[in-house]
Amino acid sequence: MSSTLHAILSSLVIALRAVTRNKLRAGLTTLGIMIGVAAVVTVTSLAAGARAGMMEQVANLGSNAMMVFPRSSRASGARDTSTSKLSEQDAKALGREAPSIAASSPFLRTSVIAIYEGNNATTSAVGVRLEYFQIRNWKTKNGSTWSTSSENLGEKVVVLGADTASQLFGPIDPVGRVVRIGKSTFRVIGVLEEKGQSPFGQNQDEIVIMPITTLRSTLMRTRAGEVHGIVLSATSPETSEQAKRQAELILRERHRIKEGEEDDFEVFSQSQIQALQDTIFGYLTMLLIGVAAVSLLVGGIGVMNIMLVSVAERTREIGIRMAIGAREADILVQFLVEAIVLSLIGGALGTLLGFGLIKGFAAALKWNMTLDMATLGLALGVSSAVGLAFGFLPARRAARLDPIKALGRE
Repeated sequence: MSSTLHAILSSLVIALRAVTRNKLRAGLTTLGIMIGVAAVVTVTSLAAGARAGMMEQVANLGSNAMMVFPRSSRASGARDTSTSKLSEQDAKALGREAPSIAASSPFLRTSVIAIYEGNNATTSAVGVRLEYFQIRNWKTKNGSTWSTSSENLGEKVVVLGADTASQLFGPIDPVGRVVRIGKSTFRVIGVLEEKGQSPFGQNQDEIVIMPITTLRSTLMRTRAGEVHGIVLSATSPETSEQAKRQAELILRERHRIKEGEEDDFEVFSQSQIQALQDTIFGYLTMLLIGVAAVSLLVGGIGVMNIMLVSVAERTREIGIRMAIGAREADILVQFLVEAIVLSLIGGALGTLLGFGLIKGFAAALKWNMTLDMATLGLALGVSSAVGLAFGFLPARRAARLDPIKALGRE
């Protein structure tokens, strides 16, 4: 056991001397391994950061929230997407008839330009019921939401998203001031807390929210009661799936959809959205790690080529070692250790590069990204395995040299 350890340590010393003797060659050899390891740890951290950000966005949908959207239906062989099959009465029925649904709110959405004095902001105007704020867990950081009477009367009042308020008013307090949207003026009664992006890619801070009755009477004309969608909240996380099934049954009955016919609506729960995003990120991560693994493979081929050159250059040295008693196993271990050392140096440099890239991406994207130790361990283990695998052929060639011919080589 002690002789084996001594042989390995001796081979390690020889390997380090060989590396320091040819610094440029060693640096070029380890470049592929370094890039591969850096790519693996960076890609994994990026995927983890993106997944955490998307989970936060899903959570921002609200407490046990679900979304109901109309589904395009076939009419005369073509897709009919001109009108929504959902209505305000559907939203009321869901809140009234489904025991597992705590609240529901219809909504209408349209793109608008809001103007205040010389400033304007391109934003989304959303008409909702008061329950919308409860379901989405949206709170005002300044001012308040409207009253039930304002909603029923269709008063021209709005609550602004944080970005829209900043674009229009800058440091000025918007509450109590008047903005123009289209041909109408609206009084600002509140500003929402910052929410960031939604899972659907929309900036939730570039928004103007008003009573649905107000939006319908001032900014867009629709069929009586027609809405673009409905937001729901289940009574608890445990009843989310039950609430989804109840919503589907109630809407099928209200829309007179027969058994076997396709629904003219779609219900999305938070768990569905999260599962879909996890699947997408899983495939994307596998793809990117596969690309990074190619870098490790290329790095391994580089290690093998350089080790073959090293064996050719050091043939006489190998012959001398064999002549003074070195066995084939000793020569094999010597060159295997040298290949592994080169790979580990590349892995260490790749770790430093990956750590720097992670910090850079975290600062640029404002994501919570950290160096995953399990991934780092795997990457370093793979780099060592690459050195071992690709260093075996040159090491075996060195070990099988004829010492007489090796000594005669200049």
